Amino acid sequence: MGFFNKLFGKKEKESLDQGLQKTKENFLSKITKAIAGKTSVDDEVLDNLEEALVGADVGIDTTVQIIDRIEKRVARDKYLNSSELNRLLQEEIEQILVDAPAANSYAFDSELPAKPYIILVVGVNGVGKTTTIGKLAYNFKQAGKSVLLGAADTFRAAAVDQLTIWSERAGVPIVKQDMGSDPAAVAFDTAQSAVSRGSEVVLIDTAGRLHNKAHLMEELSKIKRVIQKVIPEAPHEILLVLDGSTGQNALEQAKHFTAATDVTALAITKLDGTAKGGVVLAIANQFKIPVKFIGVGEKIEDLLVFDKHEFVDSLFSLEQ
Repeated sequence: MGFFNKLFGKKEKESLDQGLQKTKENFLSKITKAIAGKTSVDDEVLDNLEEALVGADVGIDTTVQIIDRIEKRVARDKYLNSSELNRLLQEEIEQILVDAPAANSYAFDSELPAKPYIILVVGVNGVGKTTTIGKLAYNFKQAGKSVLLGAADTFRAAAVDQLTIWSERAGVPIVKQDMGSDPAAVAFDTAQSAVSRGSEVVLIDTAGRLHNKAHLMEELSKIKRVIQKVIPEAPHEILLVLDGSTGQNALEQAKHFTAATDVTALAITKLDGTAKGGVVLAIANQFKIPVKFIGVGEKIEDLLVFDKHEFVDSLFSLEQ
């Protein structure tokens, strides 16, 4: 479990198990149905398994990779039967996640690679972007870090108001301007303020508009340029927030944002309210961008550092 293991205690594991319950019920029931009454892993079992994976929003491309791997294992290990398929599937799904790049490994309470550490947060409206920023701020603050928020989503008054509420809830300061202000100006002020305050972690919200790729690219590029006037190597991370409950639509959003800017990490939210948690596998595999955080509940503590081993373990362990 590597670098994050010290943070993945009993409490975090319980949150993960509960948050993935709907996905597990959907996923495992389909797998059970796919192999029911079978004594060996034949073509019919593999076809049924493929259908089950696609139905859990694992995605066509990722599903084909998993099935291909299983076919090779079955061909090599002639003794395999359907009762061993769960174990085999679990190993191959974990391997899919292992093949994706590792995140810039830091836990909430570990030493940061730079100070101030600037995280630019992107994503469309409604995916839980502002909530994710608030929860990140809370977790970093609880870990003893000084945190500063920047409200650069000036397109919606509600966005600034919501982030202000989260700043109060998390107990961290916020830099903001009036609705309609230049987002880059807010980002510049936030970076300057972070340096003068000696802030360790800076979370900057951005507008969640998808008018077109060129407009999005231009706005994010401008924000990056003005931040770099203050901190040349910033932003240190561009975190894309995706709503896991939207399934394949989250993949489309990821395509748009990765084309518009250099996304370095992903946060996948709302996994507790959906049976489509398999989309985590599709996103990690297709974009080769590390999933760093997952949202598994509404409480402020329900944003977890993503651990691929624990995720797969929870996926295959139904609560009785």
